[in-house]
Amino acid sequence: MTPPTIRLLSLGAGIQSSTCLLLAAHGRIPRFDAAVFSDTGWEPQAVYRHLDRLTGIAQRAGIPLVRVAGGDIRADALDPEHRFASMPLFCLGPHGERGMARRQCTNEYKIKPIKREVRRRLGYPHPIRVPNGVYAEVAIGISLDEIGRARDSDVRYMRHVFPLLDLKWRREDCVAYLAEHGMGDTPKSSCIGCPFHDDSFWADLKARSPAEWADAVAFDTAIRHGSARANADGQPLRGRYYLHAQRVPLDQVILRPRNRPSPDDTPGCGPFTCPHPADTFDAGAATTGPGVA
Repeated sequence: MTPPTIRLLSLGAGIQSSTCLLLAAHGRIPRFDAAVFSDTGWEPQAVYRHLDRLTGIAQRAGIPLVRVAGGDIRADALDPEHRFASMPLFCLGPHGERGMARRQCTNEYKIKPIKREVRRRLGYPHPIRVPNGVYAEVAIGISLDEIGRARDSDVRYMRHVFPLLDLKWRREDCVAYLAEHGMGDTPKSSCIGCPFHDDSFWADLKARSPAEWADAVAFDTAIRHGSARANADGQPLRGRYYLHAQRVPLDQVILRPRNRPSPDDTPGCGPFTCPHPADTFDAGAATTGPGVA
């Protein structure tokens, strides 16, 4: 096999990918040519502060940390002039049918921007064809306890590798390594208004970050009738949409957080490691079409 043209890290800025960057900075694994963070524009401030910290660590190790983006997911969702890549919002159909909208946001706001950056660094931006044998090795932060989420790339010009699997590290090994180096407060990376948040996350956000909680509540209200673009185009209403599985306004949800050490001890939504299925919906629910597109 020909060697990779470049070696990159897909940096979600959560526990596992932060560990990969730190391991490379310390010489425990081969150094990356760059670490790439795909910014949806709506991460919690704790994630952006952590990302700034990682940037300094990476720079001192000679690893550029690059931020790429496919837009601002929150602003785009509410912009009637913008195509909306749907979020997996919870839905109540016209007759009370319960479903979810298709999830397109991870691909649109996380994966596509990374692929564009990979092609740019290889010297073959879209639509130029990447020649056979030219590829980037892209490291993904998946630990041994999440091995079922390790998948090959769906394009020839990227080949996924998994440094934590090679080390046989579990998530708790990553947490311990980060804590050992003063990064025990590494947050979970995900959008503020991700519908996959559990009650522990929402309760923590409400208690510790009231401004971000208010931001999520305002967004939840704004998306009640689906896509702003569809509504502006006069397409028919097909349901009501919510951020929470109870399918009531977020500020009316009775939160029942689980007893666990931290709301950050469950997987976040990394570009290639989101633990949730790409398309989640119940047959018969008003989940696709004009109200969601």
